[in-house]
Amino acid sequence: MRAADTNNPDSAALALSALAWTLSDQPRAERLLALTGLDSAELRARATDPSLLAAVLTFLESHEPDLLACAGALGVKPETLIAAHKELEA
Repeated sequence: MRAADTNNPDSAALALSALAWTLSDQPRAERLLALTGLDSAELRARATDPSLLAAVLTFLESHEPDLLACAGALGVKPETLIAAHKELEA
């Protein structure tokens, strides 16, 4: 029997960290806003909304260099971000 994996961070917390990482770079942040149609006020208001967090992870997944860089910055595998995305959409 496989032991429970206690090293996986909470999906919402991980996605929120990914959002913060995304917003730390102005061109990337502007691209996120342009592609999602959100403005900064709506982004702040919905920052903990699972659907918004899933959209952030979709944004990262759509550009592999960003996905890899974000995963590296957060100290997780890219697959962990993808799994968090799936969990948030469930």
